[in-house]
Amino acid sequence: MSEIPSLVQDLAVILIVAGIVTLLFKKLKQPLVLGYIMAGFLVSPHMPLLPLAVDKENIQSWADIGVMFLLFSLGLDFSFKKILKMGSAPIIAALTIVFSMMLLGICVGKLFSWSQINCIFLGGMLAMSSTTIIYKAFDDLGLRQQKFAGLVMSVLILEDILAIVMMVMLSAVASGNSPDGSQMVNSILRIAFFLTVWLVVGIFVIPIFLRSVRKLMNSETLLIVSLGLCCLMAVISTQVGFSSAFGAFIMGSILAETVEADKIIKVVEPVKNLFGAVFFVSVGMLVQPQILIDYALPIIVITLAILIGQSTLGSFGYLLSGQPLKQALRCGFSMAQIGEFAFIIASLGLSLGVIGDFLYPVVVAVSVITTFLTPYMIRGAVPAYHILETRLPDVWVQRINRASMKMPSSLSTKTNWRSLLRSMGFNTAVYGILCIAAIALMENLFLPFSRRLIQSEWTSVACSILTVLLISPFLRAMIVKKNNSEEFKALWLESNHNRLPLISTILARIVIAMSFVFYVFKNMTNFSTALLLCVALIAIIVMVMSRTLKRSSIRMERMFQQNLRSRDIAEQAAGKRRPLFEERMLNHDLHISEVTVPDDSLWAGQTLRQLQLNQRFGINVASILRGSRRINIPSANDTVFPGDRLSVIGDDEHLSNLDSTLQKETYPEDYDIEHREMKLERIIIGSNSRFLGKTLMESGIRDKYNCMVVGLESGEESLSNVSPYYTFKRDDILWLVGEDVNIAKLTSNL
Repeated sequence: MSEIPSLVQDLAVILIVAGIVTLLFKKLKQPLVLGYIMAGFLVSPHMPLLPLAVDKENIQSWADIGVMFLLFSLGLDFSFKKILKMGSAPIIAALTIVFSMMLLGICVGKLFSWSQINCIFLGGMLAMSSTTIIYKAFDDLGLRQQKFAGLVMSVLILEDILAIVMMVMLSAVASGNSPDGSQMVNSILRIAFFLTVWLVVGIFVIPIFLRSVRKLMNSETLLIVSLGLCCLMAVISTQVGFSSAFGAFIMGSILAETVEADKIIKVVEPVKNLFGAVFFVSVGMLVQPQILIDYALPIIVITLAILIGQSTLGSFGYLLSGQPLKQALRCGFSMAQIGEFAFIIASLGLSLGVIGDFLYPVVVAVSVITTFLTPYMIRGAVPAYHILETRLPDVWVQRINRASMKMPSSLSTKTNWRSLLRSMGFNTAVYGILCIAAIALMENLFLPFSRRLIQSEWTSVACSILTVLLISPFLRAMIVKKNNSEEFKALWLESNHNRLPLISTILARIVIAMSFVFYVFKNMTNFSTALLLCVALIAIIVMVMSRTLKRSSIRMERMFQQNLRSRDIAEQAAGKRRPLFEERMLNHDLHISEVTVPDDSLWAGQTLRQLQLNQRFGINVASILRGSRRINIPSANDTVFPGDRLSVIGDDEHLSNLDSTLQKETYPEDYDIEHREMKLERIIIGSNSRFLGKTLMESGIRDKYNCMVVGLESGEESLSNVSPYYTFKRDDILWLVGEDVNIAKLTSNL
């Protein structure tokens, strides 16, 4: 019999111990993350009580996969559109908290004379509060529905994004001997470039692929395809110099915009739980009791830094975002802990070999302590506010609260110029990045391949022409987009002084587009500069004038927008999200509401024409949601069934009248329910029976007596079906089903 590989043995040990410990933590109502860490501590070589042999290399492999799937699942719960809709408050709070806590962590590390890279990584760990632990604490304390809890969760989403960016930057910083500003800027630009390319290409391609194979997808194939895409992006991410976790997060955020996102989250959940558990167990395995004893003072100081720093700096961040003092304190006190991202950043530092072995167990110990203190910190926010309210001058408190009310709630622009320039700049940047990516792909892959295949001087010319054709939709969109926008037209008509600057914006984008064409031909051909400038100008004119290119560019943009909104559209169709036009209706005292047809409604079985809802209530039925089917703009001949959800449009009074009438117009309660029992009766057609010589249809057994003939006895144990045209004969034995009263009435007249 062959031996079991050590990898399987280690996995068995980890899961058995983790299962027992987490059941205990579940019983004690503690976060499961702490149970996993404790299980890792128990099976580690540093724990002599359990002589379990666990290979660190095997566990590290499982842990790396666990981090990848954890961030993939985080991406599935994330949406870049949500960030844009949050407004300024969460953004200001998140940036203030992250940078303040990171600076505090660096200062604490300097206090103990740790190396510069250790201090930077410590700052990154201290800046990240735990989404999992805070969500669990809010749930246990019954605070999830309160306003401050929603604001905290918004900030945590932004912190998760900043943590992803921070991981990439820390990797870049760790690769250099002396991190400086230029290296940081270079890291940010690389992140922005690849992030834009991956998101735009991914959102354009992946939803189209999933839509084309939707009929072939079941839970099994969807799981395999999703994890395959996750691993593919992880490989691509490592190839360009980022971590696999970063790529997994990007793929998760791309899939989050698809119709299949909810299904993917459901099928991936068990995989994430399995490998996530292995990762947190590996965290506990690195905890060394001796290090905890030797570094007891740093653990205490870091713990106090988190508790005091988050409760003060965090509250200050929320104050800057426009929250009143009480709200800000409740938010700041809620975030006084570190969790999963601190472990991931620490794992990154260890894998890169740039942080000391002591830092990992120190951070784990701090996380355990702050996690246990989280509920007490949340409860302590209101008493802290009352103390401040009594100690601070009333004028200060009033000024703080008044200042918070005046803070802007969104980052919306105030002028047409600002809106137009921002849109033009964003479009130019995005299309420019796509052009750069396409040119790099053609230069580094297609051009060398073509030269090896066809050794001719015209090969480079052909490749340059193909490259220009490839980027032409992007260049055309860069030039003409926003030229017919409402802001552009308003500024053009507003004043003659605006026209020259507006023309300058068009010329500037033309120059940028020409520079791309010039670069392509310059790098791939040997033509003179003057000729290349003429070629670039002619190419841009052809692009702008081409109707074919215009149609393809518009079609591509509409396809991208449809893919980006596909999940929203699917949720609207399923009744999970309000339609976008609802906000416009509110300006006219109209809004859309949803009413459900009761099971015993008198409306069931009637058409909309028969119900006359517009004449009776002054409302319009926009759609009918029946199970997974949605009937938009139903006709007058569409029938209403029990359980249908009607999306209706009207004002408050009309909608209120409709709902109250719908609930009233139901079948009355049956007070004789005890007499509704169905019975089976056997009758014999005699010589004097009134049914003799009549057909089943003529007898009126069903219509007059409300009974039903279920069979004609044709043997000792067999019944034959009775046709409606069967003529009853003498001695026929019929079996009837009906209510007791109706059967008695029928037999009395037999």
